[in-house]
Amino acid sequence: MNSSITTITFTIYGALGLYNSALVICILVLYISGLCVNFFLVLVICVESRLHRPMYVLLVNLSLSGVVGSSSVCPNIIKHLVVNRQESSLEGCLTQVFFTNVYGGCIFCILALMAYERFVSICKPLGYHSIITPARVKLMLAVVYFILSSSSIIQVYLTSRLTLCRHTVDKLLCDSLVIAKLSCKKTTLIGVYGLCCAVFVIVLPCFLVFLSYFHIFLVILKTSKESRRKALRTCTPHLVTFINFSVASFCGVTYNRLSHEVPRATNIFISLNFFVIPPLLHPIIYGIKMQEIRQSINRIMKWRIIQS
Repeated sequence: MNSSITTITFTIYGALGLYNSALVICILVLYISGLCVNFFLVLVICVESRLHRPMYVLLVNLSLSGVVGSSSVCPNIIKHLVVNRQESSLEGCLTQVFFTNVYGGCIFCILALMAYERFVSICKPLGYHSIITPARVKLMLAVVYFILSSSSIIQVYLTSRLTLCRHTVDKLLCDSLVIAKLSCKKTTLIGVYGLCCAVFVIVLPCFLVFLSYFHIFLVILKTSKESRRKALRTCTPHLVTFINFSVASFCGVTYNRLSHEVPRATNIFISLNFFVIPPLLHPIIYGIKMQEIRQSINRIMKWRIIQS
């Protein structure tokens, strides 16, 4: 079948009924709020020269990745709900698959880099500036983006080669597994490739995070009470963010396997949670927990008041 005329129909939209308008408002508010807090955090870090350090460079990339993730799904969902249009082209679906895959992989990989940065800062403080250099951080980020983009392109290509015999899904958005299930014949290649990608962009980064914090806790247990408090204060935002995103990811993966067995309301919530809640909470967590960011925000706000 020619993919240029292939359309995917999302049957879940037609069953929302009276909840349609409420869902539009809810998604719109959460999405715009997420954009505002992420761009505000990025602006604060860019404006404040004292925040031009590796940790905050990684935080900027974490925020921008969240914006990419929420923007890859929220506008489409809102459009489908507002115009009551339940169809998307196969190309549109595959584009969404690409950006959602990059989003999930980027968050995990950047969180792994942030854990490594914390490990060096706490466990090897004397060598921090020679190990965590701005050039090295940019190189690591470039490698992450290249690998994730390349792997996502391959997955999209493999999925686009499938011949579809069915064209309806009971979800709010597209993913590679959903499209593969619509294929005329079962294919193990996409499943195996997706599993390999998950190992490299989810399991491996999670292992690196656990390994980093294992060494961090071994070191801080041998330090003074004040040093432990300071180390935990700098690590808490990252740990909370990592746990929050890991839980959302686990729920999303489980949902992909068991979506036909869960209630419709749960179906909708889990679909949106992964793309809306983490991008909204991450900058808020860092803005509240990190003293330097709070001080920078207060300084900027005071400057604005004086100028006005």
